[in-house]
Amino acid sequence: MPDASMRKWRSYLRNSLSIAGLFITLVSTVVGLPLMFFDIITDKANPYAGIFIYSVLPGLAAFGVFMALAGAYYERRRRLRSPGEPLPPLPTIDLNDPSQRLTLVGSFAGILVILVLLSITSYRGYNFSDSVRFCGEVCHGVMKPEYTAYQNSPHARVACVACHVGPGAGWYLRSKLSGAYQIYSVTFHKYHRPIETPIKNLRPAPETCEQCHWPAKFFGAQQKTFSHYLADEKNSPWQIQTLIKIGGGEAKAGAAAGGIHWHMYLNNDIYYVASDPQRETIPYVKSVGKDGRVTEYMSTENPLTPEQLAKSIPRKVDCVDCHNRPSHIYWAPDRSMDLAFETGRLDPSLPYLKREGMRLLSGDYKTEAEALAAIAKGLPEFYAKTYPALAHPQAALIGEAVRSIQAIFSATIFPEMKTDWRAHPNHIGHLNSDGCFRCHDGLHKSADGKVITNDCGACHTFLAQGKPADLAKMKLQAQPFKHPVDVGVDVTTMKCDTCHTGTIGL
Repeated sequence: MPDASMRKWRSYLRNSLSIAGLFITLVSTVVGLPLMFFDIITDKANPYAGIFIYSVLPGLAAFGVFMALAGAYYERRRRLRSPGEPLPPLPTIDLNDPSQRLTLVGSFAGILVILVLLSITSYRGYNFSDSVRFCGEVCHGVMKPEYTAYQNSPHARVACVACHVGPGAGWYLRSKLSGAYQIYSVTFHKYHRPIETPIKNLRPAPETCEQCHWPAKFFGAQQKTFSHYLADEKNSPWQIQTLIKIGGGEAKAGAAAGGIHWHMYLNNDIYYVASDPQRETIPYVKSVGKDGRVTEYMSTENPLTPEQLAKSIPRKVDCVDCHNRPSHIYWAPDRSMDLAFETGRLDPSLPYLKREGMRLLSGDYKTEAEALAAIAKGLPEFYAKTYPALAHPQAALIGEAVRSIQAIFSATIFPEMKTDWRAHPNHIGHLNSDGCFRCHDGLHKSADGKVITNDCGACHTFLAQGKPADLAKMKLQAQPFKHPVDVGVDVTTMKCDTCHTGTIGL
């Protein structure tokens, strides 16, 4: 009897494990479907809700199905071991039987519905796991520094995966496998503080950065004004107008290759060997021309032995070797204060505001709350003690300065994760870190006496320098660099970060 046979097979599900599995699957589906449709139609989204809807509930439903099948399997084996329990024959499908026809149509309809739901869930889950919300907000405590810096960066409208994963299934799979370990690290507090920059497993820049930025199409120079404020009583403004030799270019565009983007494999390939994982110290550089000519440079300060060089694997320079913080920039206190003055968030009429702001920003704090409290207390105390006649009339202005400096701290310094400009130095430029001077320090020499230049003119042409009011009257012309404060030495022979550690004004 076909019906009796099918009833016999269905009876295998009548055990506690299968019933529990079916119950879990039913509840997960009943709860998950309304939440999924609500998430699709609503504008408000929560990253934790996304994990629950597209990861937890489908996982529970699948686990429930597995429990039901496992229970049926063990129930069948139990009956086989019992006397008088013969193995039922396979069901016979007879489409002339109305009940079987109805069962078959219902089964196909159910399978179709399940496939549609799985497709929607898989698609939404795929997109959710690639979303900025997932990357930045799910592990909100751990990823707070990176997510906050990203939101304040020039790439704030570029999705995290555009740079960290890029197109293609291969790198997507690699990122998810890497993410599985990251979930383990966060769950069991195994993560590093600060979060380490994923230098080794970043996708090559030509497959990410150069999908939008194309060094071959850059050429010439860009005029730029750098605005600084001195750490003196008047917070004196000082501007530098300069041409930055962007360079790059390609012959068919009528541009001669040169300038900063000369490095970017236009007429040559540049390789280097770093002696530390963060690539802060670079003792060896190699240039390979398109004609095959090779020039090797070794640092006279930190040279590699022949054995060390033989074991090393030179890295080919790409975008991130200089633009190493394109989206996660942690400005040093001096630069943060300059930006706040320049954008009007701080009033330079408050005496020594830059100096005191840098002092408060660079304090040794255990938590963000401790830092914000210290800033709220420290700045008014300074003016009450040093400028008592100013403290009361300018109380509102001092209060605004407190809030601005607190906002700077919250956006750039994260004590709980030990993350700031010192943990993640920015290699663009050379003010607060070696940056360009990792190679352009005048100490890298070739066997035939060539030196990688540290001449300012290689990348800059200084046009005017001084107070903003004076610059308006000046004739723009090439000139040597002039430091705003006489420090008694020729600063062009030194690395900037010898003095400028991020907590000292110009």
